[in-house]
Amino acid sequence: MLLAGPSGSGKSTLAAHLGWPVLRLDDFYREGDDPLLPRDEAGRPDWDAEESWDTRSALDAVIELARTGRVEAPVYAIGEDRRVGCHVVEAQGPFIAEGLFADRLVAGCREAGVLQDAIVLAPNALTTFVRRFARDVAEARKPVPFLFRRGLRLLREQPAVVRRCVTAGMRRLSPHQGRVELARERSPSVRQDVGTAR
Repeated sequence: MLLAGPSGSGKSTLAAHLGWPVLRLDDFYREGDDPLLPRDEAGRPDWDAEESWDTRSALDAVIELARTGRVEAPVYAIGEDRRVGCHVVEAQGPFIAEGLFADRLVAGCREAGVLQDAIVLAPNALTTFVRRFARDVAEARKPVPFLFRRGLRLLREQPAVVRRCVTAGMRRLSPHQGRVELARERSPSVRQDVGTAR
């Protein structure tokens, strides 16, 4: 399953609640020295630009995990602007591929025959702002003034992010709706197809 949503919308929390294997798509950002990495007016990497993400590598990883049940994925440190390692993700059944730009994988996964569902979380924008700011400060992702300004900008842009995902073919759900629906799918009484990105 592909799971998208604005930064701080609760994607990781939902994935952890369900207990399914998770492929973190945010680990597929471009390296800080990649000439294709977009930058803001101050010359800093623009992690909110779609081009900052390596779509091809992320799509290949989702397809490999869906077809083989195993993939080696990168570990990305936003604070360092680079990949700092790798880890193995295994899934012999349903799994979640979650990230800000998961909507960019909908068409490719559908074409490859591994798309079972695609959801975008759309919580209250102010709630998202508070959750995102607290997380980013706690993880020391960037200087606090930068994080605050970024948070205000993302607050304004949240409706556009959700619309973009819906246009790509994702279903819009609140975090609560997502938790209820997906918990139902997780039940043993519900058929789960091995090798499918659910």
